[in-house]
Amino acid sequence: MGGRTTSDQLVPEIWVERLADIALALPDAYQEEAWVGERWRVRGRTFAHVLRVEPGRPKAYSDAVGSEGPHVVLTFRADPEELDAIVGSGPRYFKARWGRDVAGVVIDDQVDWGELAELLTESYCRLAPRKLVRLVDRPQRGPDH
Repeated sequence: MGGRTTSDQLVPEIWVERLADIALALPDAYQEEAWVGERWRVRGRTFAHVLRVEPGRPKAYSDAVGSEGPHVVLTFRADPEELDAIVGSGPRYFKARWGRDVAGVVIDDQVDWGELAELLTESYCRLAPRKLVRLVDRPQRGPDH
């Protein structure tokens, strides 16, 4: 498993491991090899997916990022009302062109792993059953959220 897509398309193993540490700490989360890259799921629903984008491949990803690559991207779920703020937080973030709540981020050596942990936790909480979400330690939101 661990970051393989094809022999010429690799997500650095250390990044897959760091993402796995975050995702697999969530109740009932599991990791599996995706059609390309790795993904993390809860109850059959994907809350995070990491893959390497090569020049124009996969096309949907290179189009969403607005660059042909090569680079590593992580997609996740976000509250549709917060997508503009996420995308506006920096050039590495993008809104996927599929699903109304799918966002992504280009991962490189400067990525903020604490921020990724928050985004993955929120993504998980969007898809997990309420009884599992109640087990997640997450920051309290104000009354307007």
